[in-house]
Amino acid sequence: MNALDLARDLIRQPSVTPVDHRCQEIIAARLQPLGFRIEHLRFEDVDNLWARRGTGGPVLCFAGHTDVVPPGPVEQWTVDPFAAEIRDGRLIARGAADMKSSLAAMVCACEDFVQTHPDHRGSIAFLITSDEEGAADNGTVRVMETLVERRELIDWCVIGEPSSERALGDTVRIGRRGSLTGLMTIRGVQGHVAYPLQADNPMHTLAKFIDAVAGTPMDQGNAHFPPTTFQMVNVHCDAGAPNVVPGELKCRFNFRYSTEWSHDTLAERVEQILKELGLDYEITWRLAGKPFVTQPGALSAAVTKAIQEVTRLTPELSTSGGTSDGRFIAPYGVDVVEVGPINKTIHKVNEDILVADIERLQAIYQRIAELLLV
Repeated sequence: MNALDLARDLIRQPSVTPVDHRCQEIIAARLQPLGFRIEHLRFEDVDNLWARRGTGGPVLCFAGHTDVVPPGPVEQWTVDPFAAEIRDGRLIARGAADMKSSLAAMVCACEDFVQTHPDHRGSIAFLITSDEEGAADNGTVRVMETLVERRELIDWCVIGEPSSERALGDTVRIGRRGSLTGLMTIRGVQGHVAYPLQADNPMHTLAKFIDAVAGTPMDQGNAHFPPTTFQMVNVHCDAGAPNVVPGELKCRFNFRYSTEWSHDTLAERVEQILKELGLDYEITWRLAGKPFVTQPGALSAAVTKAIQEVTRLTPELSTSGGTSDGRFIAPYGVDVVEVGPINKTIHKVNEDILVADIERLQAIYQRIAELLLV
């Protein structure tokens, strides 16, 4: 079974997060004959797979997730989202780009690599979860804790997230921005809209806060990261009548931030702004991920060379995009990169991938393994 057939087999498992729906069993069945030691690690309602071939270092780990987001309005798809149909040279399905094709390419790349280099140095490993698209509480983060507890370390990690922008291999993620969310309540004074001097409108107060934060850049970014961004996500403020100024507002906002900040220093700066404005507020912070970056070294060099050889492109090394499970792996001193398909259609209706890109992705992964372990 080639990478395309394996990708279609995985896609036909409707593994909407956090349900794995046998995907990891299918992958394990391909890896075990190659000499991989298979461990199924289930935490709460999340299935995880840790598979390793070899006992020594260095350790190259291929990582990813079998869970997908819901298909959305099925009637808007041109095909059954879980039928893995091919039309006009494209595999159209939920999970085609994010990221079951990557998983299939990784597995087939390792099959060919082991057949060609059965006595490779170090170890090859797979870390696969079914909870990347969901809460991510019992997936990669728990597997990494387990590995660290038993001193089983990873040197390099290649994640198959859809990193490419316009052509396969044009972009490689070498890090990710941090994600910090604020859940805030602003208290004002309820009153009649006709008597504004007797009320304190929390919506007007929020406008002052937005202007103070969004009006002046938080930083200028640095060599690896763009400037920190701020976005309002949700605002609720309603007294239930058209002629009443509400007395309370609840909102949610998010920062995608660079290594110019820690989550603590960023939160402190925001609260300093709130106090300078004289707001009556309460705030709770939720950290989704800290920023990380992989410095130039063996992994980034191998990835760049592999992509150049297969696609004739020199990839941009980027830290843009959202969060990924790399945020749970990098803090343990692991060099992490994300190399995968074009991300234009991910999470959308009619998500797709060029069939030809699956084979080329397999070649890229195999060449990375050769450059690092041969």
